[in-house]
Amino acid sequence: MAQVSTVAVLGAGALGTAMATRLGDTGHEVRLWNRTEGRARVAAEHAAGVTAVVALGDAVSGASVVITVLRDGEAVAEVMSDAIGRLDSDAVWVQASTVGPRHASALADMARDHGVAYLDAPVSGSTAPAREGKLVWLVAGPEDVLAWVRPVLDDLGSSVLHVGRGVEGSAVKLAVNAWMAASTVAMSDVLSLCDTLGVDHATFVRVLEAGPLAMPYELQKVSLMDNASYAPGFAVRLALKDIELAAASATLSPLLQTVRDRLAATAAAGHDSDDLAAVDFLRRPPT
Repeated sequence: MAQVSTVAVLGAGALGTAMATRLGDTGHEVRLWNRTEGRARVAAEHAAGVTAVVALGDAVSGASVVITVLRDGEAVAEVMSDAIGRLDSDAVWVQASTVGPRHASALADMARDHGVAYLDAPVSGSTAPAREGKLVWLVAGPEDVLAWVRPVLDDLGSSVLHVGRGVEGSAVKLAVNAWMAASTVAMSDVLSLCDTLGVDHATFVRVLEAGPLAMPYELQKVSLMDNASYAPGFAVRLALKDIELAAASATLSPLLQTVRDRLAATAAAGHDSDDLAAVDFLRRPPT
């Protein structure tokens, strides 16, 4: 295989845009495509090394690596059913969307049927880690394929974890995101308990930071919750989608059912596109 240099990023949402920008900054030639053409054009306008491409075929033809960063399994299947026949024979498809094991298996079958090298490779982390090259890759697939695309993954992530040879990456991602959502709901509820007990939130955080119970991700959420600042990071609707994907693969525990209900109620309250910290909105007294 040739040296990796040209990368097609399919999907110009928040994560896809951040990935494309980072890859352009680190010297890759990036073609950014989106089903809504204008979004890719805006994303690429001030991003060095990133070109917005209108035609899907033009985006993937000649690309060494094709990264799909789309909303769900149906979207990935629809896009790639059109694109896959246009990939070069030595291209690698890195499937980074969160789609769950069932969809990931179907996508892997599509790749195999077309003779395309495929990695099931969702990430842990959102837009800020992507821009900083600090994503955690959860990769399943052949080790030789992973080794070849490693320069691209390393430029985007601080860790590349090889978790299996099938679609284990998609399974691990659902577990990680369930933990993220559950811990965020738990933080909101514990802040409510602090209020009832008369415990200052800053004191609570200081105690956590002093010992092994500190969880940096959730400590960051405390200030967002206290300030009712829910600027988009990881959206409530995406967390809900991932919990539903988990429910399609396994019976949810009572705890995770409660988390799903809280996410659904938060989305119904108008916070579906807001950061996951918005689950705290429901416990706040009306102003």
